[in-house]
Amino acid sequence: MKNRKSYLAILVSIGMLLFSCGGGKQETAAMVEGAPADGGQSTVADDVSQKDVVHVAIGSADHTTLVAALQAASYVDVLSNAGPFTVFAPTNAAFDKLPAGTVEGLLKPESKDALRNILEYHVSVGVYKLEYLKDGQKIDQANSEKVVIGISDGKYTVNGANIVATVPASNGVIYIVDAVLLPPQK
Repeated sequence: MKNRKSYLAILVSIGMLLFSCGGGKQETAAMVEGAPADGGQSTVADDVSQKDVVHVAIGSADHTTLVAALQAASYVDVLSNAGPFTVFAPTNAAFDKLPAGTVEGLLKPESKDALRNILEYHVSVGVYKLEYLKDGQKIDQANSEKVVIGISDGKYTVNGANIVATVPASNGVIYIVDAVLLPPQK
């Protein structure tokens, strides 16, 4: 009985120590613009581990429009979570192919729902590795719609957009695409 009380006292002491050490706000967390100010997965500072899909996009000069869209749609924290995700990431040049004014209109606060729907059409929950994709395969997207994979002469497409590169991330895989995927009209 005496040993049990000693163990209990040690556990209570450890618990109090952990509680007192963990009560402060982390001052070292690097904020990602567009992430919630109260903290979330995107606020975790980690310069050692492989980058998540959001931080890969942030580090790419070819994806500044995508990053701006993620921020405007408040989707940064979602894609910073553990996933796993498959993200079809349009380049800036892909966004430039849209009709004039489209991107600017979607980035307005009143277009947040429409923008989020488009962004979610670029995200699958789960990792779909290139070597396992099949021609004609349909993949469920985060907005409950499907995209279709095409394979011809060793080249891969998603809804007709060319997959031009594959980038691994800590929480999934990113396929760089040369067109913006637009969800079906309802």
